Amino acid sequence: MLKQLTLGLLLTAATALAQAEDTKTPPAPVADPQVSVSEHKGKFHGDTVKYRVTAGDTYLKDDKGNPKASIFSIAYTRTDADNSPARPLLFVFNGGPGSSSVWLHMGIFGPKRVVLPSDAERVGAAPFTVEDNRLSLLDVADMVFIDPVGTGYSKPLGEYEGKAFWGVKEDAETLAEFIRVYITQHQRWNSPKYLAGESYGTTRAGALVRELQEGWGSIDLNGVLLISSILDFQTGDFTEGNDTPYITFLPTYAATAWYHNAIANKDQWSSLEAFLQDVRQFALEDYATVLLKGALASEAQVNNVVDKLHRFTGLKPDYIRQSNLRVNEFLFMKELLRDRGQVVGRLDSRYLGEDASIVRERFEADPSSYAIDGAYTAAIQAYLAADLNVQREEPYHILSGEVFMNWNWLYARTAREQGFLNVTPFIAKGMRQNKDFRVFVANGYYDLATPFFATEHSMNHHGIDLERVTMKYYEAGHMMYIHQPSLEALVQDIRDFIVPR
Repeated sequence: MLKQLTLGLLLTAATALAQAEDTKTPPAPVADPQVSVSEHKGKFHGDTVKYRVTAGDTYLKDDKGNPKASIFSIAYTRTDADNSPARPLLFVFNGGPGSSSVWLHMGIFGPKRVVLPSDAERVGAAPFTVEDNRLSLLDVADMVFIDPVGTGYSKPLGEYEGKAFWGVKEDAETLAEFIRVYITQHQRWNSPKYLAGESYGTTRAGALVRELQEGWGSIDLNGVLLISSILDFQTGDFTEGNDTPYITFLPTYAATAWYHNAIANKDQWSSLEAFLQDVRQFALEDYATVLLKGALASEAQVNNVVDKLHRFTGLKPDYIRQSNLRVNEFLFMKELLRDRGQVVGRLDSRYLGEDASIVRERFEADPSSYAIDGAYTAAIQAYLAADLNVQREEPYHILSGEVFMNWNWLYARTAREQGFLNVTPFIAKGMRQNKDFRVFVANGYYDLATPFFATEHSMNHHGIDLERVTMKYYEAGHMMYIHQPSLEALVQDIRDFIVPR
């Protein structure tokens, strides 16, 4: 009797499950990809160039051949030049994670550029200035701007959800597949290939080096361009017990204090770089020693560090001492100019803002973000519709908080195995396995999001071949290209890297 009852319950449960499956709403049918192709002409680096723009969706498929993701990209291909295999091809993306490629697209590389005041003046409302970008690399390279899933118009398809693509490894695998599909469809397997990423996009580039170059059937790269890079998160995450960021952020604190005339006796140094060399030396020696010693540091050692931190950053000695010699980036941004009633920007510490409350611990919002966001958002929307004939009612996601909040940061089997996320070893391994693989690094002195000294730390560890690394510095912030002198220097540096003189 018990067996019959059990069997009956199992049959009932199975029937209910089958009925639930039958009534489950099937995924919406997948529409055909939308693609717009247009022909253009422009003058770049003194050269008149005819080029084709392909703006639209590329569908990636799962193992069963079903579409799983739609990747929106904008590809620029020169049409009036010899289709030589030697013409470089750049795959360009931003970071976030959760950012579209709008910043590098309309800030450096694309044929149109958003023009902002070079002196970190806040921008108001439309109309914004968008001009032909004479500095674009289209004369010497073709470019593909990629929006990862959840950004721009890119999205999951069918039964797939965003979380299937939102993670360090998931994202790298997806973009590696897009690159494979692109170079196959457009017959670019034998072209020199570069990755160009900004911010988390540099982390993505490091992960992509691993996904593309390791194993059989590899896609070997000629190099990566790391713009405002974050490769080793131990250098940038202020977490309890991790003293490394206090060291790696210090030179950027000092550069910021220098810019805003918040330090005394500034004229004793001949230049910003001379000043920063002294700060670097102090950070690696006296400061690092005292942080490592902790309670074992002598009173004289602590007093020396307090005095030097005050001298280099302009922060008050009592504030430094009460902070246990450790001031994180957000505390610094609020504290530096508190007596003036101002806060400095995170993405670019040249920018200043005012908060409703002077005594709050952190700023209300990053003044270097709200100063520029509206201009780039309006510019890409207008450009897509008017110039590229991409007219969609769905929103173009500039920067998605949903993607960021649901990001899987694990790129190992366990969190214990991984520790802090660090993709620098992948780049070092890529160099060992590919003799032609080179690295270009662009640093902004006033970048409090991805500080230059943290990048120097990454490049000086993990077996990186420094002879194949080009390090450049600019007197601007995270998006150094909004500063006209830095933009012009950056573009020339990139040209020299891709097409050596």
